[in-house]
Amino acid sequence: MRTGMMALALGLLILRFLPVLPPVWFWMLLPVIGLMVLPFRSYPLAFLLFGFSWACAQAQWALDDRLPMSLDGETRWVEGRVVGLPQNNEAVVRFELADARSRHGKLPQLIRLAWYDGPPVHSGERWRLAIKLKRPAGLLNPHAFDYDAWLLAQHIGATGTVKDGERLMETRWAWRDGIRQRLQSVDAQGRTGALTALVLGDGAGLSREDWQVLQDTGTVHLLVISGQHIGLLAGLVYLLIAGLARYGLWPKRLPWLPWACGLAFVAALGYGLLAGFEVPVRRACVMIGLVLLWRLRFRHLGAWWPLLLALNGVLLLDPLASLQPGFWLSFAAVAVLIFTFGGRLGPWRWWQTWTRAQWLIAIGLCPLLLVLGLPISLSGPVANLLAVPWISLVVLPPALLGTLFLALPYVGEGLLWLAGGLIDLLFKGLALMAGYLPAWVPVAIPLWIWALGTLGAFLLLMPRGVPFRSLGWPMLLVLVFPPRQILPEGIAEVWQLDVGQGLAILVRTRHHTLLYDTGPRFGDFDLGERVVLPSLRKLGVNDLDLMLISHADADHAGGARAVATGLPVKRVISGDPLALPAELQAEGCESGKQWVWDDVRFQLWQWSFARDSNQKSCVLQIEANGERMLLTGDIDAAAEGALLDSPLAVPTDWLQAPHHGSRSSSSMTLLKGLQPKAVLISRGQGNSFGHPHPTVMARYQKRGILIYDSAEQGAIRLQLGRFKPPWTMRQEQRFWRSAQ
Repeated sequence: MRTGMMALALGLLILRFLPVLPPVWFWMLLPVIGLMVLPFRSYPLAFLLFGFSWACAQAQWALDDRLPMSLDGETRWVEGRVVGLPQNNEAVVRFELADARSRHGKLPQLIRLAWYDGPPVHSGERWRLAIKLKRPAGLLNPHAFDYDAWLLAQHIGATGTVKDGERLMETRWAWRDGIRQRLQSVDAQGRTGALTALVLGDGAGLSREDWQVLQDTGTVHLLVISGQHIGLLAGLVYLLIAGLARYGLWPKRLPWLPWACGLAFVAALGYGLLAGFEVPVRRACVMIGLVLLWRLRFRHLGAWWPLLLALNGVLLLDPLASLQPGFWLSFAAVAVLIFTFGGRLGPWRWWQTWTRAQWLIAIGLCPLLLVLGLPISLSGPVANLLAVPWISLVVLPPALLGTLFLALPYVGEGLLWLAGGLIDLLFKGLALMAGYLPAWVPVAIPLWIWALGTLGAFLLLMPRGVPFRSLGWPMLLVLVFPPRQILPEGIAEVWQLDVGQGLAILVRTRHHTLLYDTGPRFGDFDLGERVVLPSLRKLGVNDLDLMLISHADADHAGGARAVATGLPVKRVISGDPLALPAELQAEGCESGKQWVWDDVRFQLWQWSFARDSNQKSCVLQIEANGERMLLTGDIDAAAEGALLDSPLAVPTDWLQAPHHGSRSSSSMTLLKGLQPKAVLISRGQGNSFGHPHPTVMARYQKRGILIYDSAEQGAIRLQLGRFKPPWTMRQEQRFWRSAQ
């Protein structure tokens, strides 16, 4: 039976790694084949086929619920009900709309919306909204967060921007939203956002600084409701009843074990309902229920059984859960503890058990964090050693009791005031740790190095005395200090990152690194911080020899401050240096300036008669082994005409589309003069500017120019000097991307 359960889990997990979904007839045929092999006692094969078929069916239904292509980019009046906890910020209101209806076609069951400068929106309300609809799509960058996968796992079939709306019905039975509003009105010693995150799972009130501290110390799981919170509460209830029974304080007529398990599960369900019963919470409740059932009736079967049952239970309920990193981390952490503690000889003292558990989890999860592309907290074991009991034993009880007794004058508010102060003390301690030892963003590594490091971690988790266990340390350290790929002389590696409606291009030679533009920033949404800086770190960039900012517009220079704060930058050049922040100490663009890095030649140009910021763009020409690229910023047709009278007016292989392909640029005169073979376009999908303009695209196509568009292909990588086609992120096929 255990083999059959493992086969079922394998069949359900295969979905995560599929480049494309098989045709419907194929996965519908698999259960029939499974039934045919059952009489031959091929239970593992049958369970594998059942699991794979069920996972494919669920994924296909989720993909079919996406917005039709015919409505992509269209504005429609939609009526629906607000669900979840809306994020009512000053600049933008974000919320989810369920049961959406429109007279112009079928809509997905769940739509994620943003309303800029919109009115407050509350859960349970019905609205009629004018929405610019968009199919689910995110930025595609190397080793970055996969927003497309996250949307599919959340069963969100469309996103959109609200243009106008009217409330049709006030909220009814939105008790979670009511509790949140009540929590936000109490004095929590400045930690209302953290308290709301802990009680309701709503992290919208946490500042960027708070998130950074939690990430650096590996304690994000403590402040946003996860399986650990549900498990902690269930464990506290269980231990309380067990303690009462041990000291004779529990009624003898009531058997303590069934009551302990039953009340612990009720507490877990109650906390889950308070947290909105989202996918991670449902997963946790299933796991806890199976663990308690194992403790009550099936403990003799061993510790692996509840984990295996929980894994299958979660995946049967929602096979798309495997698309989320939290799924893998939660089950892997439990598996590491079962594996290591199940193999030890002799008892450990409680403090030895607790301290070793933290280090074992850190070692066991290190390879998984690497493959998921997540930062690794170096202070995490120590931080969790102190923070987990502080949250679970000191903060969580007054926080939940205070929420429960909010109706009682002074009692609930007093408990929440105390909980807020305790959270503040925790944050101050974590901030000190984060300041000394921030999270490590590992460089992307080849598969064979990852496999070697994973084997090393496995050896270190083995009991003492196992042969070759000591080899685990050098094998694990290979993950930290992998061999670096060195570019040959005369070759430049170029990455056009996918930053939406903006520009950021990384250029690397053998020993030098240049960043041309830094991505956009709109309000608090900084792509330099969220995309450019993490991408540079994952690509192994430790510093920048030159940050060249074409001009000062927010879509090109918005991320400059974040990049300069996160990485050492030796020099900054810009076409409009006076309009940039003073701390960047930017120099002006000097036309005709040339330099050579590792046999790769660079040359600058700027129009001396430029009148506006776009025309001031600092143009960069790169030549490697005779292959040329021209980065043009946002120059217009007038500046293009001046460029053709400069030394840069030579045949060019690669042209970065001026001004994202706007109608005022990419003139036919420029294309005839440079004769580009390919053009790189960096723009946001469905952007409000209409970039690239159809007339510009027609010019490219008329001249037979190959087009590489970040909105269609994600980040683009090429090696200048090899005269080869580029590689794009869209070439990494995933079934949730293939349906774009």
